[in-house]
Amino acid sequence: MSAAADADDLAEMASLKAAKQHLRSMMKQRLGALSHEVIMAQSSTVSNTLRTFRPYVEARRISVFLSMPFGEIQTDVIVRHALDSGKEVFVPYLHKNPVSLPTLPARAMDMVRLRDVSDYESLQPDRWGIPSIDPATVHERQRIFGGPDAHHSDQTLLDLVLMPGVAFDTGPSGTIRRLGHGKGFYDYFISRHNDKAASLGKEPRILLYGLALSEQFLSSPSEGSVPVGPLDQPLDGLILGNGDIKSPAQNKTA
Repeated sequence: MSAAADADDLAEMASLKAAKQHLRSMMKQRLGALSHEVIMAQSSTVSNTLRTFRPYVEARRISVFLSMPFGEIQTDVIVRHALDSGKEVFVPYLHKNPVSLPTLPARAMDMVRLRDVSDYESLQPDRWGIPSIDPATVHERQRIFGGPDAHHSDQTLLDLVLMPGVAFDTGPSGTIRRLGHGKGFYDYFISRHNDKAASLGKEPRILLYGLALSEQFLSSPSEGSVPVGPLDQPLDGLILGNGDIKSPAQNKTA
């Protein structure tokens, strides 16, 4: 590749990064204006919608993000319902990336299983107020990238991932696009999950659904659009705090 092409690629990456950061700043202001009551009401709508949503009902092994106390859908009720329903519930766990390459994030995300509601209630908040897995217990837990162990992590794959985000929209081709917090944890996790499925001779059929406050969905061009790069994973759908379910135009599932 020529030096000119390299310079063009770097300029494109810088432009994409700047566009994403601009949208994050805009959304931070918008979401910061929402009251606790509005967020809890929308969270209740999302959790009630999920209870009869077929991909969730049929999923046996799911991942659910654990919420910050502000600015996003609160998932406490969802986690409790999933555990009470007999689903295997996995939650994010961040750790040092065992693969050290300049092109990969320094930290990676695994999903580790909650044992039951009591186990969930024992989690302590981190510096952002998010309930978090105690690193001292990780080796005792079933997890997606744990490797061969007594918990059968080497065979573990997820059916459904319920994902957070900063902003979402529908792209020109009908895809559901997501803007994350900029660390690449979910995109990298999904790529590794697909690789693991392939190594086990299985189709990478994991379903990816975002959960979002209505204010996080950019419904018109005047609100802007979600900038995406080649590593950004499109979603199978999005459940909003007003009860709407957004699906890709070419693959209606709701």
